[in-house]
Amino acid sequence: MKNGPAHPPPPKASVVIVGINYGPEMVGIGPYSRGMAEALAEAGHPVTMIAGKPYYPAWRGDPAYARPHWHRAVEGGVAVVRCPHYIPAQPSGLKRVLHHLSFAASALVPAIRAARQAKGGIVIAVAPALLSAPVAWVAARLSGARLWLHVQDYEVEAALATGLIGGGKGNGFGPRLAAWFERTMLRAADRVSSISPKMCQKAADKGVAPERIVEFRNWAEIDRIVPLTAPSPYRAEWQLGDRGIAFYSGNIANKQGIEIVVEAARLLADRRDILFVVCGDGPNRARLEALAEGLDNIRFHPLQPAERMAELLGAADVCLLPQIPGAADLVLPSKLANMLAAGKPVVATAASGTGLADEVKGVGVVTQPGDAGAFAAAIASLIDDRAMAAELGRAARLRAESRWSRRALLDQFVANFSKWE
Repeated sequence: MKNGPAHPPPPKASVVIVGINYGPEMVGIGPYSRGMAEALAEAGHPVTMIAGKPYYPAWRGDPAYARPHWHRAVEGGVAVVRCPHYIPAQPSGLKRVLHHLSFAASALVPAIRAARQAKGGIVIAVAPALLSAPVAWVAARLSGARLWLHVQDYEVEAALATGLIGGGKGNGFGPRLAAWFERTMLRAADRVSSISPKMCQKAADKGVAPERIVEFRNWAEIDRIVPLTAPSPYRAEWQLGDRGIAFYSGNIANKQGIEIVVEAARLLADRRDILFVVCGDGPNRARLEALAEGLDNIRFHPLQPAERMAELLGAADVCLLPQIPGAADLVLPSKLANMLAAGKPVVATAASGTGLADEVKGVGVVTQPGDAGAFAAAIASLIDDRAMAAELGRAARLRAESRWSRRALLDQFVANFSKWE
C-alpha cells in the first residue's frame, strides 16, 4: 500500500514586535530584541519588527538612519520598520516621556498594519518603553492576535528610584498614575516574560497570574567572549602597563549609580598600582568626568566595537557593576553576563537577598549600594589577592556557560513560544 502525499507542516504563527531599541545598537536592550526577533525568524516565524531609529546610549541619532520618515528593510530575516521619533540630547524625566510617546505615536499605524497582515499570530511589546505597550495591545486586539509583554526593566519604579519622576517619592498623582498604567498593561497581556527570577516574581506581585509568567534571560556571547590566554591588546593600546585594572563598561546613566566608581578611585588614589577605566557613553558621562577632575587614576574611553568585547573585558582584573539603592530587582544589567563569560570577578553594589546579589554570589563580591569605602576595599582586595580573583573568574566562566548561553536561552525561548503559539 502506497503512502499518501506528505502534508506540509502547519505554518508558523506570524510575530509583530514593538520596541524602540533594536540593533545595530550595541548595548542596552537593542541587541537582545534583535536576537529574539532573528531567533523567531530562524525558527520559521514571519517576523516584523517595529523599531525606533538607533540612538542609544549616546542619545544621538545614528547618521546612517537620518532619513526623517519611516523606512523598511529586511535585516537578518526580519522585516524591520524604522519609525521616526524625538531624541532628547539631555533625557530628563519629561523629555524621556516625550521621547517614548513620539515613538508610540509613529509606531501605531505600522504596528496595526503589520498585525492585520499577519492575520492573528502574536504581538510582542518590549518594555522599556512601556508607553508603546498600548500600541501593541491595540494592534493585537484589532487583528485577533495575542499579546506578549517582555519586561527588560520596571521603568516606573526605576524612574521613581532615580528621581526622574516624583522626586523619588511614589505618593504624588504622577507616580500613582504611572504605577496604575504599569499594572494595567501587565495584566492586559496574555503572557508576560522578564529576565530574572526576581523580576518574574515582581510581575506576580503586580497582579499577573503565575501561569502567564515566563523567564527569558538576556544572554552572554559565550562563544565569542572567552577568557584570554594572553595579555589583552588594550593593555598596550591604552598604555595600561601591568597595573590592576578596575573596569566599568556600558551605559552611563542614572540607574547605574556609577558615581561610586569615582568615589572609590578617590579613596584609592594613593594606590599607584590600581587604575580605574570607564568605557562607555550616556547622558551622565560629562558630569562623571567633571566629578573625576583632578584624579589621575581614572580614565575614560568611548564604547568599543562589539567584536572586540573579549579583548576589552580581558584587559580588566576586576569588573565593576554599580547600581543605585532599590534598583537591584528592577533590572538585571545585561553587562553582567558578558563579564562572567570573560571569566572576570565582579564587584557589584546590591542589597543582600536581591536578584543581583544572588547572581553575583560565588563569582564576585557584593557591597551595599552607596558604600564607597566597602566598594573600594572589595576592589583592592581582589587586585591584591590574584589567586582569589582567578578562582572567582573561573567560577564566573562556568556560570556563564550554565546560565547565560545565547544559543541555549534562545532555543528555550523559541520552544516556550512554540508551545504557546
